[in-house]
Amino acid sequence: MNDVSTHHEAAAAAAPQSQAGKRLAIAFLNVAHAIDHFVLLIFPAVVISLGVVFRRPYDEMIALSTGAFVAFGLFSIPAGWLADRWSRRSMMALFYFGCAVSLVAAGLAPTPLWLAVAMFFLGMFAAIYHPVGMAMLIDVSRARPRTLAFNGVCGNLGVTLAAGISTTLAAWVDWRAAFLAPAALCLALGIAYVALIPDDRHRIGKRSATASVVLSPRAAATMFGCYVAISLAGGLTFNTALIALPKLVDERVGEGVPLIVVGWLATGIFLCGALAQLAVGRLIERTPPHLLFAAVATVQFFGVAWAGHAAGAALIAALAVAIGAIYGQTTVGDIVIARYVADAWRGRVYAVRYFLTFITSGAAVQLIAQLYGRGGFDLVLAAIALTGFIMMAGVYAMAAAVNGAEAAHRAAQPAE
Repeated sequence: MNDVSTHHEAAAAAAPQSQAGKRLAIAFLNVAHAIDHFVLLIFPAVVISLGVVFRRPYDEMIALSTGAFVAFGLFSIPAGWLADRWSRRSMMALFYFGCAVSLVAAGLAPTPLWLAVAMFFLGMFAAIYHPVGMAMLIDVSRARPRTLAFNGVCGNLGVTLAAGISTTLAAWVDWRAAFLAPAALCLALGIAYVALIPDDRHRIGKRSATASVVLSPRAAATMFGCYVAISLAGGLTFNTALIALPKLVDERVGEGVPLIVVGWLATGIFLCGALAQLAVGRLIERTPPHLLFAAVATVQFFGVAWAGHAAGAALIAALAVAIGAIYGQTTVGDIVIARYVADAWRGRVYAVRYFLTFITSGAAVQLIAQLYGRGGFDLVLAAIALTGFIMMAGVYAMAAAVNGAEAAHRAAQPAE
């Protein structure tokens, strides 16, 4: 009797520890998502003061960050492959320590060339998070929509805080502090991560090779082809809209609006995106993901189209709808991948998705510059609406391809 009692007590103690371990892993992944977006936006925030320090014009200085954003997309592919073949936990440790070392190198840079090289390595290590962190988060949370939605909000928080914190450190201390303070945080988190998160290499061969919903070879090929178009068009829509938004608000809300009001209006619109992600996280629990994905892509297209014909308060409302859908589709898109891709392959599939999504950021900047010069925001918004329509068509095709497998999956589930 005592042995049985002891066994049950041990099992009861192990369960909370397992749940506590999962919550700790999710917390590290949420913080890492915020850091990932934060560190890449330090340089654009402090570049104005760097021009004075290195006595170079703005266009030359801002170009030094090109390598970082190219590496951010390019190195997603090897990061995802290494995570699936080697260790996701070790790759995330490399993310923390690699970002810390790169930030120190940037903060101590004596020349612009040194700074450019440091930024390239920062982009390379920052590229680890999305293919690896998302695969880990899906695994640990069992693809719980609310968890993934909150993780997306954490990433947006990193974007929101980067400019304010970085410029404050540069103004109160020195531009180098804008890099060195986050470096210290990354180092501390890396040490804590290695100490608290157990090694996962023993699980490499044990990851499931079967997806939650199994697709036929034809449906799987159709889905993958659609996702290439969805990722490219969605990435271009996402990056172009986010980069253009502050200037668009400044130009079309109304004459005489102070710059600080424009800034807070843009921030409020971005916060609508965060709220939309949380709402989408709840909706996924009640709606088939492929159908919700189609609905959100539709709202995104019509929101951008509405913004193209709006001004003043109507523009703010249209942008809130568009940005909400743009942020929301990233959350539901990750859930869709998790549903149709086996755990053993998720790192590599997410790597391709984020490579295609992030590699469009450079094209987005050029697109805005060229189209705005030729036709102002009418042309820019028309282009965003076009990419949004292409993405919507891709999502519709993907939803049609998987609908049969979804129906079969629901029919196979035991009755409540």
